[in-house]
Order: sequence, then C-alpha cells, then structure tokens
Amino acid sequence: MASSKDYRDFVSEQLSLVPDISCRPMMGEFLLYAGGVLFGGIYDDRLLVKIVPENSGYNMSEEIPYDGAKPMYLVEDVDNKELLAEIVRATVEGLSK
Repeated sequence: MASSKDYRDFVSEQLSLVPDISCRPMMGEFLLYAGGVLFGGIYDDRLLVKIVPENSGYNMSEEIPYDGAKPMYLVEDVDNKELLAEIVRATVEGLSK
C-alpha cells in the first residue's frame, strides 16, 4: 500500500520545528531528509526513523518499512511537534557521526 499525499503533508507540517526538511517520493512512499541527511520516511502512512543509539531512549517500537528492509523505529506520537523535533534531531545526530 502506498502512502497518501495527505499524510505526507500532515507529517511535513508536524516537522515544521526542524529546519531544512525535505521530502522525496520513492516508489509510492516518501523519504525524509533533514539538512540533507536521510533520517527516515513515510511508509504505508507510518512515520519511521532510522535506528541509532541516540534515539533509542524514546521508547519506539521497531517496524519493517517494506519487505526485505532493515527495521526502523515507528514514531507513534506524530501530533507532538516538540517530541517529533527531538526525535529527528537525535536521529540526524546519530547518523551524522
């Protein structure tokens, strides 16, 4: 199942506290970047972020974005902009090392 543009737009708005966010369509889903760093994506209308030690303290469950992919963390509380910004910053920090 592909992700909807409506959900993409909602997530993009929720990420407004994070500077330099971009979204790129990929095979019916959407890849998310912050400052040019690929930190996650929208898969089947779920926001998933890459797993790094820096975001492990946020108590997120692991999900598979698509068959054959590595697990990622599911961000369930997408409504909380501040928490979402913290998670993205921690993820990007971990990926930038």
